Amino acid sequence: MKEINIAKVLVTKRREKGITQDELANYIGVSKASVSKWETGQSYPDIAFLPQLASYFNISVDELIDYKPQMTKEDIRKLYRSLSDDFTSKPFDSVMEACRAIIKKYYSCFPLLLQMGTLMINHLELLQDSQKSASVTEEARLLFARIREECDDVSITRQALYMEALCSLASGDPNTALELLDGSVVPALPPESLLASAYQMTGRPEEAKSVLQGGIFQNIVVLFNFFPAYLMLCADDPSTFEEVLRRSLVVAETFDMRHLHPGVLVGLYISAAQGYITQKNHDKALDMLQKYTEIVKSDIYPLCLHGDAFFSLLDDWLDKLDLGTALPRDEKTIRKSMFDVIVNNPVFSVLSDEQRFQSITEKLQNNCN
Repeated sequence: MKEINIAKVLVTKRREKGITQDELANYIGVSKASVSKWETGQSYPDIAFLPQLASYFNISVDELIDYKPQMTKEDIRKLYRSLSDDFTSKPFDSVMEACRAIIKKYYSCFPLLLQMGTLMINHLELLQDSQKSASVTEEARLLFARIREECDDVSITRQALYMEALCSLASGDPNTALELLDGSVVPALPPESLLASAYQMTGRPEEAKSVLQGGIFQNIVVLFNFFPAYLMLCADDPSTFEEVLRRSLVVAETFDMRHLHPGVLVGLYISAAQGYITQKNHDKALDMLQKYTEIVKSDIYPLCLHGDAFFSLLDDWLDKLDLGTALPRDEKTIRKSMFDVIVNNPVFSVLSDEQRFQSITEKLQNNCN
């Protein structure tokens, strides 16, 4: 992909002016062959010629060069998926070098930088070296900080802020995370409600339904980010723990999360199992791990975001997301992480002699193949 489009500009402007390559060459004081190479992209004009060329065509040097250090959303999606695949099939360091080269080339394309930082964080588990993991985390954090400080797009800067806070937590720096997030949550009116009202008032009920479906879906996913964390905090109070788990599972069943978005449901089962381990209730912990394994081994692949009979208008909304309907990690990495989060989790080591646990780990291992 060429970001310097001077060749195309020269051809367009010369033809608009109705002159030949010879005439342009004579004006600039170069050979016709030089102009031909400029227009075919075989070479670029010497920097000293740029003001003269721009003046001749009555355009700025910026317009002449037509430099666009940006990538389209679709290009970013394709690049993310390609690099995600590379992380599972090539040496981590070589893929990181490719990422760094792309970042350097598109250092002012903030949507790309956001996805590159996210890509790094989503593949940290492939590293066995804690120091290297910390270094990559810091590298990603600096990208998010640059976006937050330099980008004018509120939506992108907000996402970068959250990711920067996540990196701070991963680095063992909760105070910076608190400072970034301002230590509190400010109530906000969901924009989906306003959009839906506007669509309805302008006679577009289907668009109103679509945007509300997107809002409902998004907030359900967010809810299942809250449930596991709150469940763990309540592990020291068995009665509250059971009630939180019960309500979580009711919501999951109501919206059929097992089929709609199994990825968020498995996190709930892991947290529930960890909570039961804290309570020394190994039987219930194994029950939760069994449910987790049933989902992980079921027909949920390839994992992707999608609607269903209830969310019948969701697909168009999902397609507008940065990565579309694809998840941020490829299937091979996801399957391996589903194995690692159980088998390599020290919390579950107390279950290692249990026959049920051994059966679970065997099934998860087979699921990686």
